Amino acid sequence: MEQTSLGLTTILHTDFQAAEKRVLEALKAEGFGVLTEIDVRATMKQKLDVDFRPYKILGACNPPLAHRALTTAPEVGLLLPCNVTLSENAPGEILVSLVDPMMMMDVIAHESLKPVAEEARQRLEKVVQALEME
Repeated sequence: MEQTSLGLTTILHTDFQAAEKRVLEALKAEGFGVLTEIDVRATMKQKLDVDFRPYKILGACNPPLAHRALTTAPEVGLLLPCNVTLSENAPGEILVSLVDPMMMMDVIAHESLKPVAEEARQRLEKVVQALEME
């Protein structure tokens, strides 16, 4: 696991479809469902007629955490859901990146959201750990 300025990353050595399946399973195990899915490759082809590497953006949501956050500060909805990206760096090398909810605390100064962000980060760290164990 690597920490970047925006989130957590890991590399999976598998094909894109297998990586996506593993990510979805690991998210589910930590209580996250995927509300949105953006296929960047397909969108680039359709809108710009540009060939782009396999790349997806998943909008992951843990309903109890989202409820707590939105009840505390409704404006936090602008930062939800938690984005997870999968991108093919090279054949058989998939970069998985997960947003760091604690980084979002720099955007919205609401101290009572900190416990929610901390729990979300812990869960997303467990997602990365599960991916790295396989």
